[in-house]
Amino acid sequence: MRKYFLLVIFILFPNQIFANIKENLIQKLNSTENISFNFEQNINGKVEKGKCVIKYPKKIFCEYNLANKKTLTSNGKSIVVQTKTSYYLYPLNRTPLDLILDKNYLINKIKNSKERIVDNKFINFYFTENDNEINIFFNKNNFNLIGWQTLDIYQNLSITYLSKQIKNQNIKDNLFDLPKQ
Repeated sequence: MRKYFLLVIFILFPNQIFANIKENLIQKLNSTENISFNFEQNINGKVEKGKCVIKYPKKIFCEYNLANKKTLTSNGKSIVVQTKTSYYLYPLNRTPLDLILDKNYLINKIKNSKERIVDNKFINFYFTENDNEINIFFNKNNFNLIGWQTLDIYQNLSITYLSKQIKNQNIKDNLFDLPKQ
């Protein structure tokens, strides 16, 4: 009987249910200043793992669990990918991370995009901007950001999954200083 009641509510009031999802997601993002997490990233079949810290707006620091000591750092304007033997500097606004690390942009997209429920576990939003395709995923139960999938201007498919999240820690700004070459 309860299943039928929930089905009737969903059929009669689907916009209110999805509006509530969007409101919860927006509230969660608004209350998040930073997130520390473990990640698993798959770029065109190559899997890498590590730990990251995102500080809104547009700052990220990641350490990869690799022998070459790979790091990724954004100060909000530029992004550096560095290993023991290489150093690459890019304008942040030429990467999909420019959009993913901008919570105001994400909130605006959530407000104005149609969400999709995946496997009754995840909330997904899809959008394109500046030649980037972005799928962003949230946990349906707690509204945490759980990952993203991007297709960049070079057609590289990158899937990033977040786990073991900790929100709103005391984080020093110098963590996001770009490393010197």
